[in-house]
Amino acid sequence: MASRLRIGLTGGIASGKSTVAQRFIELGIPVIDADEAARAVVAPGELGLAEVIRRFGSSVLAENGELDRRILRDLIFRDPGARRDLEAILHPLIRTRMEQWAAAAAGAYIVLAIPLLIEGASLDRVDRILVVDVDEAVQLQRVTERDGCTLEQAHAILASQASRSARLAAADDVLLNLGTVTDLRRAVDRLHAGYLKIPKLKVYPRPKVGSE
Repeated sequence: MASRLRIGLTGGIASGKSTVAQRFIELGIPVIDADEAARAVVAPGELGLAEVIRRFGSSVLAENGELDRRILRDLIFRDPGARRDLEAILHPLIRTRMEQWAAAAAGAYIVLAIPLLIEGASLDRVDRILVVDVDEAVQLQRVTERDGCTLEQAHAILASQASRSARLAAADDVLLNLGTVTDLRRAVDRLHAGYLKIPKLKVYPRPKVGSE
């Protein structure tokens, strides 16, 4: 574990993680985003894209040669085995890319934004877990409005993630996102002030329970 404090930012879909991550960036804290790393490792010419095509065929490609994430998402939601295969291909590549970015980042501490932190059994990667929490009914409404998916698809997405209770049980810090964006940003400010006070020498790595 690096000497700098590492915060694992997570939460269910449409919980407000992006708002929280953006506020940390504004405060001068580097945010290493798993979703950005996931896009990077399947860019044209990357090993990840070649392995995905080898497993799922060229039907997952858009006309411009890039990965069609919507087609792939629909495919893995219908087939749990396909999802496991995709995770086996991409998770090691994503983890490596994130660690490369983290090593190059400058800041008092580091935030690793990992939506599937709990599901991926990657708790050994962070010192503290920060969960952005919101009621599931709110999540469903936000997902359908934001992504244009059906309510059935939204329920499937939530079912594929860790339960709300599992995330809260693993959390060291919780941001309840039921107010305004301003409220959420102010809550991040308070956490930031607390994180800056945590002595580096008293940061202990979590037990290694697996790898993403």
